[in-house]
Amino acid sequence: MKIGTTHLFVPGPTVVPEVVRRAMNVPMEDHRAPDFPDFVLEILSDLRCVFRLRTGRVLLYPGSGTAAWEASITNCLERGDRVLMSRFGHFSHLWADMARRLGLDVVCHDVPWGEGVPVETYERELRADPSIKAVFVTHNETSTGVASDVRAVRRAMDAAGSDALLFVDGVSSIGSVDFRQEDWGVDLAVAGSQKGFMLPAGLAILGVSERAVEAAERTATERCFFSFRDMITANDVGYFPYTPPTPLLHGLRASLDRLLDEGMDDVAARHRRLGHGVRQGVQAWGLDLCATAPRWHSDTVTAVRLPTDVDGAALCRNAYHRYRTSFGGGLGKVAGKVFRIGHLGDVNEVSCLTALAAAEMALLDAGAAIDPGAGVAAAQQYFRQALADEKGGEPVIRT
Repeated sequence: MKIGTTHLFVPGPTVVPEVVRRAMNVPMEDHRAPDFPDFVLEILSDLRCVFRLRTGRVLLYPGSGTAAWEASITNCLERGDRVLMSRFGHFSHLWADMARRLGLDVVCHDVPWGEGVPVETYERELRADPSIKAVFVTHNETSTGVASDVRAVRRAMDAAGSDALLFVDGVSSIGSVDFRQEDWGVDLAVAGSQKGFMLPAGLAILGVSERAVEAAERTATERCFFSFRDMITANDVGYFPYTPPTPLLHGLRASLDRLLDEGMDDVAARHRRLGHGVRQGVQAWGLDLCATAPRWHSDTVTAVRLPTDVDGAALCRNAYHRYRTSFGGGLGKVAGKVFRIGHLGDVNEVSCLTALAAAEMALLDAGAAIDPGAGVAAAQQYFRQALADEKGGEPVIRT
């Protein structure tokens, strides 16, 4: 018999808080009931607060973030449209592959894994080619623990005089780190329920600017399930164009309450603090991050480069079977070379210390030359000081 908690420190799906899990435990209900719109319209309004979207829409589709990728492309672009993308990790590769398969003319720049969106390159491309209809940004590359600067991309687009649409994959960023769709000029912002929203997978969440809604009205591409028009028409009166996953909507209501009660600025500050603490732990082990410089550090997932004699896949298997702890393995080019610690969603300082403690044991079992307790101690020191600074005091040190 297994006693105690099985720990989940993958960068998605994340832990579902008990209050959210209980909220989903509801009997089936009539999604055409006369009072259903009261429930739906409040959710859609509060989602706009999370996306920091004053105008435009937030649309919900049954599916994963991948479904939101496809909905954004098929509604706002047409086959043959020229788009600008970059690849620097597993998920940015998948998005570029989807764009090509959906018939877009993709100008794609390959960047070393460990770096992010090449803003200067984007600006040069946009100046040289005004026919580019859309620019794509993977805000947080989950496979490498790399965050890119969305605001800098928008500034580059403006400097180049581009009127392209700005698409952002925010699956492992929205709901966790600072994201301001309207202020940053993002037209399509993609999220999923299973990460910062602390739900099971199953909801594709898409922030759509007014400009993107207008673009969708102009495109000739035939859509059905992913049609913006059908979804907006139904949402305007508080319904959906097809049967929605109502238990997930109840869970989303509970997760939105948690996020908005904490406040989105404080949510971002918490993730910033937790990310820095985990990185302090990795530094104390003497190991490197996949992210090659501080400008690329992600506050939701840390990808740790392993010594050449340590296999990341074996390390993750051992952590799971021996310590009942799940870490993310390396994907694509970094398979076996990194392991990933997810620190997003329903996590706090002690959660991260648990992750570091389990990782230390798994690293030592794998033969890594680290000092037992070093990472945990470094993170403890940082967290104590950071929390004391936040509350205007000093940590108590007893001798």
